[in-house]
Amino acid sequence: MATFDDVLQQIGDFGHFQKQLFVLLCLASVCFGSVYVCGVFLAVIPEHWCSNPKARILRDKCGWTQEEERNYSVPVVEGTASFQQCQTYSLDWNSTEFNCYNVSLLLSNYSRHTIPVTECVGEWIYSGSVSSVVSQFNLVCDDDWKVDLFQSSLNIGLFIGTIIMGYLADRFGRKICFLFAAFATAVSGVLMAFAQSYSLLLFFRILQGLFSTGAWSIAYVLATELVGSCHRRAVGVFLQMSFSVGVIVIPGVAYLIQDWRWLQLAISLPYFLFLLYYWCLPESPRWLFARNKNTKAMAITNQIAKRNGIKLPYAARLKKLRLEENSNNPSYFDLVKTPQMRKHTFILMFVWFTCAVVYQGLVLRLGVLGGNLYLEFFVTALVEFPAGIIIFLVIDRLGRRLPFSISNLMAGVACLACAFIPEDMYWLQTIASSFGRLGITISFQVVNLVNAELYPTFMRNLGLAVCSSLCDVGGIIAPFILYRLAAIWSPLPAAFFGIIGLIAGGSVLFLPETKSMVLPETIEEVEQMHRKKTAYLPGTSYPLDDKSQKEEAITAHA
Repeated sequence: MATFDDVLQQIGDFGHFQKQLFVLLCLASVCFGSVYVCGVFLAVIPEHWCSNPKARILRDKCGWTQEEERNYSVPVVEGTASFQQCQTYSLDWNSTEFNCYNVSLLLSNYSRHTIPVTECVGEWIYSGSVSSVVSQFNLVCDDDWKVDLFQSSLNIGLFIGTIIMGYLADRFGRKICFLFAAFATAVSGVLMAFAQSYSLLLFFRILQGLFSTGAWSIAYVLATELVGSCHRRAVGVFLQMSFSVGVIVIPGVAYLIQDWRWLQLAISLPYFLFLLYYWCLPESPRWLFARNKNTKAMAITNQIAKRNGIKLPYAARLKKLRLEENSNNPSYFDLVKTPQMRKHTFILMFVWFTCAVVYQGLVLRLGVLGGNLYLEFFVTALVEFPAGIIIFLVIDRLGRRLPFSISNLMAGVACLACAFIPEDMYWLQTIASSFGRLGITISFQVVNLVNAELYPTFMRNLGLAVCSSLCDVGGIIAPFILYRLAAIWSPLPAAFFGIIGLIAGGSVLFLPETKSMVLPETIEEVEQMHRKKTAYLPGTSYPLDDKSQKEEAITAHA
């Protein structure tokens, strides 16, 4: 009995139609990349200090500048020339002892470190021209944990969205769910840009994460389902590279648009354009066949054949094919019901978690190292392009499993190196961090491909959604790991990243190799994947395990 991979061999497994569709879906990946990392620029923490209300009265009276007020009223960090960001001098500025002419003289009579200080009771003054959610809602000092929560809020939405949208896409179809997710992403992003309170800001950011991940994961699955097995590798790699384009573009956009509200609009409004895909995006024929909607599936299949230049009389023969049907509804229990499905699910969940923690940890780390954030973000993001090229060159030669393992091991070793390289050796830290970013980016790209190849069609979107939900859990806790563990011991976060990277590298060796295998249609086929690799007649999914099967396959293929 034929499968849809056999059909693709006849109508074109990567023809003109698939190439056009692939370009359109890559645009969705670019936009998701910008949404995923934009929080680094939305939550820039500018230099700030506390303006004492009483000192400000004296400043207005004396005509001081803000810099002069800071010099007089804010303590310095001991042993440095930097000013405290969360404290101010506890002095009675209304006392007749102080006037416009003797403040500097009176302060010089004290040792700056002996003057009593107090926590800020006035307003925050921010330096520079950048407007961020931090300066908008005063997320500094005692409220600095709210920055961590803001960074995590997108991943909270991603976590919810990957499960819900994945299930809906497997139940109601890829096309309608993609269009709905794109529209909801745009609306929630626009509402976030106009949020007037911190609570509303978090709520709409969670919603944007919820729907944006649905649009991206559905686009990824749809792209892999419409091409043949020999092209899935290239499609997966270039979709991930499109994500990297969005990551590389965002620092330039953020540099030009330094107001967080306009920047948020810039990454949200393009999602409205995806509504135009209603006229050019087909439903997945593979999904339609799996749902026993053969008439619709065959109509779309014939359209693909026409667009690929296959003559209609030849394409019409497809109606005589009896495609393997699967009327099962996707179930969460199916992910762990059988031994191999259970093993695949747990390993992939842990790898997704590791990818998110290490990737986001290395990205957010740029925000605390100092220097030019825009330039450093751009330079380190460029590392992601060699990752795509490396995968493109080796994944069909070495298979999926070995590069998958090596990339995680490389990321783990690089992060451990970062933990023990002295902080004053900044150039060596940068090199080690770049290798870590390269390794985890390769792993991120391979895990998407492998995840799609290890689950049957009727629950492929659900399998990707559930496993990748651990990616979102990792994204939720990554800011807290970075900032809170660093408060205990600054190299501790990098050491943690390194350890889980090494564990992930070892665990993926227990997954089956999926190179050149047809996409499984049933759970039974997944259970057989761990056995010795089966040979197939070229252009079909007919196994050649014995002589009788071989003769039957040749006859059927002829």
